[in-house]
Amino acid sequence: MSEGEHRPQPPGGASTKARLHIVTGKGGTGKTTVAAALAQALASGGGRVLLVEVEGRQGLATLLGVPPLPYEEREMISAPGGGTVCVLAADAESALLEYLEMFYGMRRAGQALNRLGAVDFATTIAPGLRDVLLTGKATEAVRRRRGARRRASDAPSTEPFHYDAVVMDAPPTGRIAQFLNVNSEVAGLARAGPIRNHADRVMEVIRSGGTRVHFVSVLEEMPAQETRDGIAEISALGIRVGVVLVNMVRPPLLDEPGLVAAADGGPDLHALSAGLKEAGLDDPEELAAALAGEVRAHALRVRLERRVRIGLEDLGRPLLELPLLEGGVDRAALDLLARRLIDQGVRR
Repeated sequence: MSEGEHRPQPPGGASTKARLHIVTGKGGTGKTTVAAALAQALASGGGRVLLVEVEGRQGLATLLGVPPLPYEEREMISAPGGGTVCVLAADAESALLEYLEMFYGMRRAGQALNRLGAVDFATTIAPGLRDVLLTGKATEAVRRRRGARRRASDAPSTEPFHYDAVVMDAPPTGRIAQFLNVNSEVAGLARAGPIRNHADRVMEVIRSGGTRVHFVSVLEEMPAQETRDGIAEISALGIRVGVVLVNMVRPPLLDEPGLVAAADGGPDLHALSAGLKEAGLDDPEELAAALAGEVRAHALRVRLERRVRIGLEDLGRPLLELPLLEGGVDRAALDLLARRLIDQGVRR
């Protein structure tokens, strides 16, 4: 198979039918943007999806062009076909207060502890507890039923789920395995009791067939390598891997013969200079050399990107591609990315 060919992807691979979609990726790959586009695509056709941010960066607020978001599930994004996406900026302190209220009816006591700084102190000295609380918030939303008051009970219910899907904008690939392996994280904190029970419930959802971890990459060697490493770590934990989302893909500017010629030797400087001179441009020789350098650099980049893509395809996961959007990402651009995912088979 030549570098210019794309291998066929598994049919329907993007349609995981998962209820919890965990999105991770190396910093700079556009992870938050892709998570938002995925949530919007999953909500298409009348669905209701929750998009949860857990890193405390307020990246979703920046993406959506709104002030910093509170700890509250807010309907903020419309999806094609009448669907809606609610957004939650989760933080460990607020999640702990909610946890105390749900399990023990201790919200006032928790608020007092928070004012004293005890909550922040606890989550600082025990970072595993922070991860348990944040993952716990997302998994509680996965289990929640419509019309039911939020509570600790996991009693069977015939009511439909409150959300059709939950999308988590998760920590970067280098920390995703530790973040999701909350059972290991709490082993030193509690081997029994409510915290351990809570962690067990979280892991039950994370390791279930209804959860997928999706990896965002770009066509560069370091993000691709982190994707490979992350997939291996997640698989070793018994957590199901979803798709690889290749973001910021740029189309080649030359046809295949032109790319090969440019990469192997570059354009004919004499002919290029003559054409520029005939066009009446100043310093045609210098301009021709600069243009030739850019053309060759482009061809070499395309060749490298194709090699990286083949390496990602060899992982055996469905590959979805999203284009590079010039000028940044706004609501209209987010709509475009969501439609690209829908076109590639993303469904609830």
